[in-house]
Amino acid sequence: MPEFHLPEHFETYPEARKKAFLTLKELKEQGHRIVGVFCTYTPWELIEAADATAVILCGVGDDAIPAAETRLPQNLCPLIKASYGLALTDRCPFFYFSDMVLAETTCDGKKKMYELMSELKHCHIMQLPPGKTGVKALEFWKAEVVSVKEDLEQFYGITITDERIRQAIHLRNRERKAVLDFFEVARLKPSPVSGYEINTVIAATDFYPNLEEKISYLTRRTQELKDLYEKEYKGKPSRPRILITGCPTNGVMDKIIRRIEELGADVVGFENCCGPREKKDPIDETKDPITAIAEKYLRVNCSVMSPNPGRLEALDVQIDEYQADGVVEVILHACHTFGIESYNVKKFVTEEKKIPYLMINTDYSSGDQAQIDTRLSAFIEMLS
Repeated sequence: MPEFHLPEHFETYPEARKKAFLTLKELKEQGHRIVGVFCTYTPWELIEAADATAVILCGVGDDAIPAAETRLPQNLCPLIKASYGLALTDRCPFFYFSDMVLAETTCDGKKKMYELMSELKHCHIMQLPPGKTGVKALEFWKAEVVSVKEDLEQFYGITITDERIRQAIHLRNRERKAVLDFFEVARLKPSPVSGYEINTVIAATDFYPNLEEKISYLTRRTQELKDLYEKEYKGKPSRPRILITGCPTNGVMDKIIRRIEELGADVVGFENCCGPREKKDPIDETKDPITAIAEKYLRVNCSVMSPNPGRLEALDVQIDEYQADGVVEVILHACHTFGIESYNVKKFVTEEKKIPYLMINTDYSSGDQAQIDTRLSAFIEMLS
């Protein structure tokens, strides 16, 4: 039975971030445009069409949280506090090198944090509609997409043509396909790739300023893993297969994803912001580009939307496609929308799909590691 392993010369997430810092510094010195972003609702294509590089600003550590708590409540999501704390203390090179920030109102905590962040740097905030099927929801969201284009043009003193947007859409669709193909390697049973590698590689390649290099790397790694499966994994017994759902896991990769695999199971899929949620749905290249972008991003299945039936539909498909034996839902402290949805997620997983479910509510500290290990060990033993 395959055990948890990482490939030789594996590049950790901190190593990838450090390398990205240096690359970003070079780009900035060359006069390149850089835009900081946060979420899967971000219309990356408009940033690309502005000949700019998008960099992720989501904080993943707890060392800057005390600084954030001088202005933010302690009982707030660790991702929000970490992100703001790094910006406030000027300890995030990505925020430092960003010309501006493009963000979305994906929760009340972020919405109000952006008001404080706007004191530090120019922030363009996209206002999300409360639901994706409401009256004039698409019309409202399309206007927000247009506002991004107009702000980028005004901020940089440029003109973003429809042709540039179409080129960016085509490139980003190719990138989506490469990312999705990499994720889907884990559908093989047993999986030839650890969930820790999946989460790390996807997070690290988000820092690639050159999308062609990202596509090339992911395509090559995907083929390597398929070849590895044929040579070493095919026909062998599988460890328990776990699907991750809930909040973003980049900040808890080591304390949850890695520990699951060290304790004897395989993380094979991610139904969260770190998974293929946004990648499965390409932009229609035959339509008016602004309309196509608005339609695509409004279809994202995030808990901020009410109602949000698409999430359970996606979970249903992924549990089957990835042959999951159990589901672990990760809820970051004070993430109320995902916390409330966890009731229906548990009910769906246990009653409809009839497989075990475990919810872990945590933050970025290490104080609850022993408790998490105990719960994960018992859950994995039950699956075995």
